[in-house]
Amino acid sequence: MMIDPDMLSDPIDRAADILSKARSVVALTGAGISVESGIPPFRGKGGLWEKMDPMEVAHIDAFMQDPERVWNLLIKDMKTVLDKARPNPAHTGLVELERLGKLATVITQNVDGLHQLAGSGDVIEFHGNFAWQRCMECGRLRRTAEVDLTRIPPQCDCGGILRPDCVFFGEMIPTEAMVRSQQVSAGCDVMLVIGTSATVQPAASMPFIARDNGARVIEINPEPSPLTGRISNLPLLGDAGRIIPQLVEAVKERLDSP
Repeated sequence: MMIDPDMLSDPIDRAADILSKARSVVALTGAGISVESGIPPFRGKGGLWEKMDPMEVAHIDAFMQDPERVWNLLIKDMKTVLDKARPNPAHTGLVELERLGKLATVITQNVDGLHQLAGSGDVIEFHGNFAWQRCMECGRLRRTAEVDLTRIPPQCDCGGILRPDCVFFGEMIPTEAMVRSQQVSAGCDVMLVIGTSATVQPAASMPFIARDNGARVIEINPEPSPLTGRISNLPLLGDAGRIIPQLVEAVKERLDSP
């Protein structure tokens, strides 16, 4: 697939033309959309996995064998970061696209809950949500922000150990999230791929499903990815927090025009 030559001259305008005429838009978001909210990515340069082996701190077997160690090495610091994180202009821009009647669903690989905090109505969380902790004994959910860390690992009132309500390595993607993601990807006519190189399966298959069912794929990333020119022929290169508000304003102008 070649890059659309029209995009090279005025990419924001070209993308806005496509979005303003779209029937149903789906966004697939990754860690890059939340970097501007102060949440470091897991993969890539400067990512968390450069500092530690994910198989030792983020695999379900590691957690089951030594939950105290995983809480101390990974989860406690994640809680501190996510407790302070707030949506950035990329998150709120997607909410505005939804308000305009264009964006139908957000599929996110993130566990930070910032899409919901920003106000997005239909969010499919591919990897669960760190905003909640689940008791491994009784299944009760508790907000992560309310978990007392004076004892590690923290425990439920029933005495069971709390774990993040998100997917560890070695665990299956929730069936409902997988099925719905495939359905909305197949049914959209435009997919926005934001802040992800979409190389980790099975989320990486969603742009392919969209493209194979006739959708245009618009990619918003700081630099070209393996998708660029292959699946996404409409690249918008730059930070999502800068590009998405510009894109939204351009879409509004078109929708407001007689």
